[in-house]
Amino acid sequence: MSAPAPSPLAVVDADTLPRQDEVLDPAALAFVAELHRRFTPRRDELLIRRHERRAEIARTSTLDFLPETAAVRADDSWRVAPCPPALNDRRVEITGPTDRKMTINALNSGARIWLADFEDASAPTWENVITGQLNLMDAYARKVDFTDPVSGKSYALKPADELATVVTRPRGWHLDERHLQFEGRAVPGALVDFGLYFFHNAKRLIELGKGPYFYLPKTESYLEARLWNDVFVFAQDYVGIPQGTVRATVLIETITAAYEMDEILYELRDHASGLNAGRWDYLFSIVKNFRDGGAKFVLPDRNAVTMTAPFMRAYTELLVRTCHKRGAHAIGGMAAFIPSRRDPEVNKVAFAKVKDDKDREAADGFDGSWVAHPDLVPIALASFDAVLGERPNQKDRLREDVSVTAAELIAVDSLDAKPTYQGLIGAVQVGIRYIEAWLRGLGAVAIFNLMEDAATAEISRSQIWQWINAGVVFENGETATADLARKIAADELAAIRGEIGEEAFTAGKWQQAHDLLLTVALDENYEEFLTLPAYEQLRG
Repeated sequence: MSAPAPSPLAVVDADTLPRQDEVLDPAALAFVAELHRRFTPRRDELLIRRHERRAEIARTSTLDFLPETAAVRADDSWRVAPCPPALNDRRVEITGPTDRKMTINALNSGARIWLADFEDASAPTWENVITGQLNLMDAYARKVDFTDPVSGKSYALKPADELATVVTRPRGWHLDERHLQFEGRAVPGALVDFGLYFFHNAKRLIELGKGPYFYLPKTESYLEARLWNDVFVFAQDYVGIPQGTVRATVLIETITAAYEMDEILYELRDHASGLNAGRWDYLFSIVKNFRDGGAKFVLPDRNAVTMTAPFMRAYTELLVRTCHKRGAHAIGGMAAFIPSRRDPEVNKVAFAKVKDDKDREAADGFDGSWVAHPDLVPIALASFDAVLGERPNQKDRLREDVSVTAAELIAVDSLDAKPTYQGLIGAVQVGIRYIEAWLRGLGAVAIFNLMEDAATAEISRSQIWQWINAGVVFENGETATADLARKIAADELAAIRGEIGEEAFTAGKWQQAHDLLLTVALDENYEEFLTLPAYEQLRG
């Protein structure tokens, strides 16, 4: 193993946490520092390239498959590396943050995979970043048991052969970790999350018959996938494990990545295990990139954009075909419903919708899908069991019947639905309630019986921005304006105060969340990511 670097990372503006030194030992810090030195300059160049591409979309209001990579798409001979046994059956995956309770519940859930999330389901407080790493380290050592101090309930892991396989999601390339700096500069959060997890767990995971597996979020181009691949190659050599041990599933949750699925798999082909269809971030990306494109790109209420919408159908069908052609898993979208303990009728309706969604995905050829709650695991499992039986996946279904054009991926106006006044109210409600929780350090939040994360907050604030700037007229005759959004936000703030009481309202961050939502939803200059200004206000 390489010797520790002489100038390790500096921990700044952060309280020392219990057992922090187990995560931030000198050797681990030296590894992350080396990742930073080697790869952050390229990360910076790729972020600039994102802005350049977005400017081109603003100019043309269109996207197409890349002519410079046509040979990669046309070459039928290449495949991704064979799948390791621990990732071969992914029929149900549960997602959630890496707090201690979730770690145990997710591993015990009966899902094949747990997406252990340092990204959209986790507000990146220093405590969440460090304790999340500790919880995963403890889980692999079977030292993660604990008793809830409030309820008194005890939590413990099931036998090893009953536990979900962990696939960890680091932060996206655009986010920095301000508490870890090298020569005065913050290290990208992606390299912090990946580096600490990989350094501490890669060899232990191999001993357990698994490996360091990752979900890669917010990828916008094949060049960003190439950067990740180079990170993996370096990291495996650094700690002395075989090349190809790392496996990555890329979330196709940006509209630009949808045009580069083949290329993304090609760049990662020795480390790729699949692609995932991420619904809310995908819609957010469409709004962000085509916000100057006029009425034909105006999305209706987010709940009206189902996966059966023609442009969403084009996206998911192309994803399945691309993955299976290349020997990769195709993983479906999120079932975000949170069961109600008090309303069985709500559960009945919601469970039926979840079943229909998972039945459709399984029938379309997906190899697995996501859920946000353990109670949904049996529903999704039944849908995929009915199609797969004893087979671990259906990668042999090549879906050669699918043919998707560049125009079909952005045919937003093919959906027969319009924005509604209630949709605007809902976007404000979810935006305020989610941001308030995020500012308190919670990244996965149950709101109106749905598990919301940063992606749903992004689509909420983006739709407010889009509808106002497009001058949308709602069915009640009102026009979407900044003043209307302010009025709805003020009414929501008052309703929350009445709902939770003055003491709880004052103790929370409600006014701050209200103000931040209006800033990112009403500012003439569209903020690239809500989490960037929010992180500046996140304490801890």
